[in-house]
Amino acid sequence: MTQHCVRCAAPATIVMSFLYGERTIWLEDLTKPVIPGAGYAMCEDHAGRLTPPVGWTLVDRRRPVRPLFASLEVA
Repeated sequence: MTQHCVRCAAPATIVMSFLYGERTIWLEDLTKPVIPGAGYAMCEDHAGRLTPPVGWTLVDRRRPVRPLFASLEVA
């Protein structure tokens, strides 16, 4: 099953997760299906434009070079 961006329904390649108590947001490559409540699937465009709220930290764990094709588990 293809994961879709929560903002625009485009194919997702990034997972955004956060920990409210620590005021931290993480961006990671989508390597497996997103578990509801554990993160949000996002397309490359929306993940690239994400800005954290004032006082929050954004931790970008994405690989610098994205794979050309998604894994079969995600696609």
